[in-house]
Formats: sequence, C-alpha cells, structure tokens
Amino acid sequence: MTEIPGELGGKPISASRTTLSHIMTANDTNLLGTVHGGVIMKLVDDAAGAVAGRHSGGPAVTASMDEMAFLAPVRVGDLVHVKAQCNWTGRSSMEIGVRVLAERWNESTPATQVGSAYLVFTAVDSEGKPRTVPPVLPETEQDERRNQEAQIRRTHRLARRRAIMALREERTAQGFDGDS
Repeated sequence: MTEIPGELGGKPISASRTTLSHIMTANDTNLLGTVHGGVIMKLVDDAAGAVAGRHSGGPAVTASMDEMAFLAPVRVGDLVHVKAQCNWTGRSSMEIGVRVLAERWNESTPATQVGSAYLVFTAVDSEGKPRTVPPVLPETEQDERRNQEAQIRRTHRLARRRAIMALREERTAQGFDGDS
C-alpha cells in the first residue's frame, strides 16, 4: 500500500479484533440473581477500549455508547465472551462493534448471543487532544457491511446532535432556559 505523506496507512480489521472472556460470579449479580447490566457494560467498554487502542496505536477514550442491547440474562457461572472489532474510522474517532456471548462454564453447549453494542472512541495524545487514526480496512463482505452500517449510525448521531442543538438555540431565543 502506498501512503500519502503525512497520512497514516490503513489497518485491517483483524489486526485489532479481540475477545475478552470472563466467568460471572456472585459478586456480579443484582437483586434478581442475574448479572448486573453495568457489569456487562464494563466488559463491553473494556473490550472496545482494547480494540480502539490497538487500532489507533495508543490511548483512546470512550466518546459514546450506542444501542446497548441486552438480549438475554446472564447468570452466575456463565462464561461470557465479549467480541469486539473496529467497524469504521473517521479522522480521530472509531466505531467499535461488540457482541456479547454466554455459555455455561461446565457445559459443552454452544455460546448464545446475550447482548450487543456500538461504541465510539476518540484517539487522544498525551495531552488528551484528539489524534489521527489509521483508516480501517474491511477484509470480508461482512466487514464491509458493518462498515457501511457504521457510517449510517454516524450520520444519524450527527443529525440527532444537530437537531437537538437547533432546538436548544430556538428555545433559548424564545426565552426558555437553554442549560438543560
């Protein structure tokens, strides 16, 4: 691959894809006896952060979490696998897609999907300022589909942000409090 001077070369998705596995214990449970959603969300953020750091080649911070879906409860004794990959990159931001699977620790049944999420990370330098990330290079048709879907989600995030800011400006102009 040829590089344009001053620009970063792309990285294939497989270069930063990762899986984090963890056995759920009684310390992870809520009052219903299932694993806290927040425990799963932390694992999701941890795995996504590892992917973002690997892809960007340095520190990256969570900017947002989209569409965290809990599809089935996770129980004590479940072996949870959090699979994450970089779906899309911008100048300094990356969308990381995450699938959460669970299986009983002592059974040989296949893992089932229990959750999914999309997170946006921003690569930062030592002063916490955004830094450029390499483009992500999809390797399969599925990777290409995920990249295209990530671009749609980005468009929706930006449109939602613009609509909210326009409404706030309008309400402030009308004399309503614009702080909340």
